[in-house]
Amino acid sequence: MNTLKQLRNFWIPWVTTIVLACFSTAVAQDGHKVQGSYRIIDLGNLTNDNLGCAMALNNRGWTLEMSGLMDPASNFSGAKVLSGRAVINIDGFKTDLGTLGGPNSWMNWGGINDHGEAVGMAETDVPDPDGEDICTLGTKLTCKPFLWRVGHMSALPTLGGNNGQASDINNHSEIAGTAETAATDPGCPPNHISLPVVWQDGKPQALPTIGSDPDGFAFAINQHGEAVGYSGTCTAALHAVSWTKGVAFSLPDLGGGAIAQGVNDHGQIAGIIGSADGSTEFGALWQNGILTNLGTLPSDFAAIATGINNQGQIVGSTLDAGFNWSHGFIWQDGVMSDLNTLLPADSNLFITMANKINEHGQISGMATVLSGPHAGDIHAFLATPVEGSIGRSIADVVPGRPKSNVATNLPNPFMLGFTLRQFPAQ
Repeated sequence: MNTLKQLRNFWIPWVTTIVLACFSTAVAQDGHKVQGSYRIIDLGNLTNDNLGCAMALNNRGWTLEMSGLMDPASNFSGAKVLSGRAVINIDGFKTDLGTLGGPNSWMNWGGINDHGEAVGMAETDVPDPDGEDICTLGTKLTCKPFLWRVGHMSALPTLGGNNGQASDINNHSEIAGTAETAATDPGCPPNHISLPVVWQDGKPQALPTIGSDPDGFAFAINQHGEAVGYSGTCTAALHAVSWTKGVAFSLPDLGGGAIAQGVNDHGQIAGIIGSADGSTEFGALWQNGILTNLGTLPSDFAAIATGINNQGQIVGSTLDAGFNWSHGFIWQDGVMSDLNTLLPADSNLFITMANKINEHGQISGMATVLSGPHAGDIHAFLATPVEGSIGRSIADVVPGRPKSNVATNLPNPFMLGFTLRQFPAQ
């Protein structure tokens, strides 16, 4: 399976200079004050679930989470999610957002704005007439993009097809995502062509793709209505794209395809680029038309960048040689740091995935529980920056990386069949 194979649906979760320096002030070995230390909160899961991930957060620190039941027989190289729900967590109070009539709701990164409006995807009780499984939980029910507000989930319209996904929402209630048309996709029949979309006032506006690309996806949208995502085919991201006033701009890459995952209000874009030789992928920053390769952590093989705030801080995740989630990272001032080196040694969570960062520097993501009755489970977390001494870090006391049991080639909810251009099958 391809490395980014399934970035089309969630977590998906690829030039100049590769930054692989150590953050010299990140870990306070002698206990002195450090900038960038974090207090981490275990957000857990819904009752009886063993998989949780905080996909998005707003500037109030409210998180939008996936809570699911992962097959306990799953192993490190793959995982099967049996059921799932989208959840809003406000200061520890969880609200199950429900569904559109089917058993599950989920998200492709998902978004929550400062008004508490949230977006994602949810199953109806209607079987998909073409046998598609866009929500990818094995039910093959029609999967609709949703908007949740004031306690009610409503379906967003598509472009004439049966399915779609909503991925982000700004404070003007403009929503980014993808929606199917009525036309069959010749590259993936019987699936339908799916175009990048921005919903305004509940109405879908299709965004252009690059050249003759049939498919695309808008992953994020800033407060100015500028959207970013990719243009390509049903199986490959050929171009990272930004859309301004409905015009598509292709972003530079290394020749191996790219995906734009996040955009701030200054137009800085974070995402993923495929390596020139097609063997791996790296975190990326696009600024003023210039691409910066963020590289990965020295101990890992690949990386994806998924969130960026107005201070230019970027968060994302690194992957090991097996393309499993390995470490959450923060990139700032030209340096990528393992978030686990910024947690106190008594933390019971090891961060394997960092997704988004808000304007206060709070970070949402996924972590492995290290000990206790939930040891080995995957929990959502919220990390808040604090100023003070951390002494030894969690990275100092945890030998190696605890297995998360969640791989990037996980059948969506984490990602759908999807890859960067020229990325070889494994």
